[in-house]
Amino acid sequence: MNVKKGQELELAVGDIAFGGRGLARIDGLAVFVDQAVPGDVVRARIFKKKKNYAEARTLEVISGSPHRVAAPCRYSGYCGGCKWQFLDYGQQLVYKRRHVLESIEHIGLIRNPVVHGTLASPHVFHYRNKMEFSCSDRRWLLPEEMQAEDVERGIAVGLHVPGTFHKVLDTRECLLQPDLGNLILDRIRQYIKDSGAPVYGLKSHQGFWRFVMLRHSRALDRWLVNLITAAEEQQVVQPLAEALEAEFPQIVGVVNNITARRAGIAVGEIEIPLIGRSVLTDRIGRFSFDISANSFFQTNSAGAEMLYRTVRNYAEPRGGETVVDLYSGTGTIAIWLSDAVGSVIGFEIADTAVADADANCRKNGVDNCRFVAGDLRNSLAVLTRSPHVMVIDPPRTGMHKDVVQQVLAMAPQRIVYVSCNPATLARDLGMMKEQYRIVEVQPVDMFPHTFHIEAVVKLERRKGAGQ
Repeated sequence: MNVKKGQELELAVGDIAFGGRGLARIDGLAVFVDQAVPGDVVRARIFKKKKNYAEARTLEVISGSPHRVAAPCRYSGYCGGCKWQFLDYGQQLVYKRRHVLESIEHIGLIRNPVVHGTLASPHVFHYRNKMEFSCSDRRWLLPEEMQAEDVERGIAVGLHVPGTFHKVLDTRECLLQPDLGNLILDRIRQYIKDSGAPVYGLKSHQGFWRFVMLRHSRALDRWLVNLITAAEEQQVVQPLAEALEAEFPQIVGVVNNITARRAGIAVGEIEIPLIGRSVLTDRIGRFSFDISANSFFQTNSAGAEMLYRTVRNYAEPRGGETVVDLYSGTGTIAIWLSDAVGSVIGFEIADTAVADADANCRKNGVDNCRFVAGDLRNSLAVLTRSPHVMVIDPPRTGMHKDVVQQVLAMAPQRIVYVSCNPATLARDLGMMKEQYRIVEVQPVDMFPHTFHIEAVVKLERRKGAGQ
């Protein structure tokens, strides 16, 4: 069959592909199908055609997989926040484990790794402690709204349509954040509409209101609000901050981040405190952490405890070890290990994260951790001997190959690798497999209703490796 762009086809979905899309085949041609899973028969429209594959969007489910469930969110299928709400959660965990396993086998070329069943998130809705909502001068309508004459077509404060930078849904309720977050967001939306200040145009790059970021402390049930604007106009944002403080006692602070950059990133070059505190306190286990508006912190607080408990188990602390923590961020893993080892040395490129890590140590009475700022390709030279254990928790891009070579040269007996990207995890494990064997892998679900998955890998140095 000669498949063409725009063509509508009936497809039997037999597998799942990277990115969480269904996989069907037409005369050997792979077709990746949005909003479809194995067992579905769907009517779909081809929207991209390449030589070796095509991409399609589901228009109608003719017969559904036995693992399909009714998605509770009205934006399911149109919003990029979570794309798997229609898939039974238990089956999500099965596919996530398989994604980790197949990545290690096919990319890392490592045969038969021990990959355990995925640990389920303690909460499958309302689990996110941080949400970023984009402001747009034009609202993207849902299909059922497009023909209605009485639908308001003005501004949007919400989440993006998948794969787009300029299509923003006016999100009235997001099930990934606690319910109060939706009330706070609605209050902010109404103020923005009434403020007279223009909402940012994602194509024109003109306007004032850019993003709304909400942070939530699950441990203390408190909120920090970050209003990101294109310019400093305190007379516009200050009344909103005061109104939020008066209406929602759970809000401990409101800040204003200001950015003139065109990039769609909710981080400002400067930050102005408006009301209350500029940090939010949350807990992971018995440890407390102060989180500023722009700090990195695991977005699933309850899941983070499960993740760090796995890291600690795989590190096998005996009380006197020196642990090196690469990509140490704000010190969460280092602090989590601190009472079970001799000392921890963390390495992190961002000076601000190192400052946060030092402050978090003081907050928790931890005195056996120290942190070094700088690019890992240069800063690891300060180590004069091999650590007993190395913890590696890189960004989605994984480790630079030069860092991998330095890790291999330091030759720690045990490595615990934490990854949020199975593809780069597998690539890095492939570069280390001659000197280290994979003992076991534990997938941990921090992101229910998305295809994203964390994995913790325990590696041990092979006998005679590097000699």
